[in-house]
Amino acid sequence: MTTFEDIYQFFRNPPPFYLNKELAVCYVLAVLLHRDSYGTELISLLEHEYPNYRLSDTVLYSALKFLEDAEAITGYWKKVEGRGRPRRMYQICPDWQQQAQDLARLWYSYVGRSEPLQQASSQR
Repeated sequence: MTTFEDIYQFFRNPPPFYLNKELAVCYVLAVLLHRDSYGTELISLLEHEYPNYRLSDTVLYSALKFLEDAEAITGYWKKVEGRGRPRRMYQICPDWQQQAQDLARLWYSYVGRSEPLQQASSQR
């Protein structure tokens, strides 16, 4: 049975919102505009920089496949120090820079930011 206290508690500490594929595509491009990245790092960055949002593996890899099929991003394998196996890194294709910026702006607009968190904090 729901109480009014439950309702107040929900708004004081709302559950995280899971990104859909459309948001995930824009988020991934926003990150990749600044550096190459890999799947688990993309999920960790989202949780760190946007604590109210989450990204499931399924939605992330669906978004990455969509972007690869559209030839917006490309993947490559990179051996990382201290890791047993190489990681699949992703980067934006050169012909996609402008469209990636447009889609990244949609992400920043959605989350109410004009720039990425790491840039905002490093410029202060």
